[in-house]
Amino acid sequence: MRRPPDRPLEWLPTLKLKASVVILAAVAITVITFWSFVRIGLWPSISGIIAGAVALSIVWVLARGMTSPLREMAQAIEAMARGDFSSRVRATSRDEIGALARAFNQMAAELAETDRVRRDLVANVSHELRTPITALQARLENIIDGVEEPDPETLQTMLAQVERLGRLVQQLLDLSRLESGTVPLERREFDVEPMLQHAVRESQLQSPNVAMTVEVDPDDLTLEADPERLHQVVANLVENAVRHSPAGGKVAVAAHDAGDAVQFEVSDDGPGISDSDKARVFERFYRADSARSSRNGGAGLGLAIAQWIVDLHGGEIHPERREPHGCRMVVTIPNRRDGNPAPREPAMPRVSA
Repeated sequence: MRRPPDRPLEWLPTLKLKASVVILAAVAITVITFWSFVRIGLWPSISGIIAGAVALSIVWVLARGMTSPLREMAQAIEAMARGDFSSRVRATSRDEIGALARAFNQMAAELAETDRVRRDLVANVSHELRTPITALQARLENIIDGVEEPDPETLQTMLAQVERLGRLVQQLLDLSRLESGTVPLERREFDVEPMLQHAVRESQLQSPNVAMTVEVDPDDLTLEADPERLHQVVANLVENAVRHSPAGGKVAVAAHDAGDAVQFEVSDDGPGISDSDKARVFERFYRADSARSSRNGGAGLGLAIAQWIVDLHGGEIHPERREPHGCRMVVTIPNRRDGNPAPREPAMPRVSA
């Protein structure tokens, strides 16, 4: 790598060695300059002053190159204090200051990503809260003004908006608990079909234009797991499927015995997930179709939380293409009946770049 012209000692591996070279250069230049001027007849006092000035100039140049990354870091820190996390330091030095510069750049990148996630969270939450609140405000104003009667259909619509707000708040609470790593599982044996029916009924209240079916094989299929958390997984998958299904489409929810596991499937008639999006659909705040998701209220948290819960159970979740079109989300949960589950540690959902 070509050395920067303002850092002549970049090739030296340690700061101690650089300081030694600077001191040695200062002494050598002082002695050589002093005796050179003395030999041509200048007074020793004048030769000493000139030699000192030359040595000081050389030391200033060398020391400035050594401390250049520190000055750049100081400027970058001032920019960070103003909210600008884009500044980086040239990390070409091989010594301790170079290692510090590389660590600084990594920290700056992480802070920039954290700041971006924070802005995305505020923007998403603001949008998600504004939509149902606006709908509720409009209906309540109509009822107060006498434009609408508080009939069961109107009240049901308002209830759906309140439930939507509740789901968003619950997702944010779950995300907070996910990041803190303190979420215990309450495992017990339960019937799978009632759990699926409950999750589907909740979604049908919000999306009456999408047909939904539930199929369980065998009918008395049971699973030892945390029913509340798995209900959350299914509800998030169904909500995501409904959001991407056209009016008059169909969402199919199924579960079947897979030996030592139970496999869940949620299928829809939507556009499906492209190969480039498959690796990112479980990232927090990521939207494969940002326009569609934004209109229909997706905050980009449901699939990330679903993967986290599945990982806590030691299971797997992945999307599959459904022919001729659509998507199938497949969840496999180990069916442990010995009372001693051994789930793997859940991986933290990544943040989209």
